[in-house]
Amino acid sequence: MTGRFAGLLGLALLAGGLAALGPMGVALAQEAMVGAPVPWGIGLQASGGPIKDAISSFNSLVFWIIVAITIFVFLLLVYVVWKFRAEVNPNPSRTSHNTTLEIAWTVVPVLILVIIAIPSFRLIYYQDRTVDADITVNVQGRQWYWHYGYPDNGNFTFDSYPVQNEDLQAGQMRNLEVDNPLVIPVGANVRILSTGQDVIHSFFVPSLGVQRYSIPGRTLETWMRADRPGTFYGQCNQICGVNHWFMPIVVRAVPQAEFDAWAAEAQTRFAQGLPPGAPRAIAVSPGAPAEPTQINVAEVRR
Repeated sequence: MTGRFAGLLGLALLAGGLAALGPMGVALAQEAMVGAPVPWGIGLQASGGPIKDAISSFNSLVFWIIVAITIFVFLLLVYVVWKFRAEVNPNPSRTSHNTTLEIAWTVVPVLILVIIAIPSFRLIYYQDRTVDADITVNVQGRQWYWHYGYPDNGNFTFDSYPVQNEDLQAGQMRNLEVDNPLVIPVGANVRILSTGQDVIHSFFVPSLGVQRYSIPGRTLETWMRADRPGTFYGQCNQICGVNHWFMPIVVRAVPQAEFDAWAAEAQTRFAQGLPPGAPRAIAVSPGAPAEPTQINVAEVRR
């Protein structure tokens, strides 16, 4: 009992200390989320935003309806096997066209479908688009990488390529990491305008509940919102060619201030064909200028 009391007291003091730190303490207490598949995972990925919350709720509704139907059918089957077995029913009934039974097995499935259809239609319209978007992001699927644009933040664009296995850093996920993730502010309604350059792709991030086809010649709209900081992984889930399996998506949700700083830096650095982080430079060879030469990543990859 003494140990438990001491533990509770320690948690209370920690909470009080974080509260005294104000927003910084809240930020420290809010651990960044990772939305990604896990080994032997069962069920849907953890939710990172309201759309996935709605999807999870609808999934639970349908799951319990299926459980109820399965139990009912199983019990009905047990009853029939027991009630009408040959030992107690040597002369089976040949009754057919039971009106009450036929009405029941027609009306009940219709009611079940109506119960499923109403929240299903609401969910489809909910995830279709947002009325009050805080930011717009253009998403274009290409063979085989993603091209992003920020028209509301200086109209800069950049490409997002998968990280090769030999370039993975400690803690990174194989076949899911990219060099330039899609960055969004936490709590912002992000309008996604999706299109394709060559074939049909699909922008799919399970933990944020977003999935929209990227079709050449068409612009499709959807939206997403991350309610907490974190990194959310996805992939193209439309068969788009030989490298379809290696077309990952990474969405990084950061506080608004951090996003503003990233966007301001990205406008300059992506315009030079460079990632938004620290400048990349090639080694200076003997006789070369002392000023390091910056690599144009976009040109190298072409």
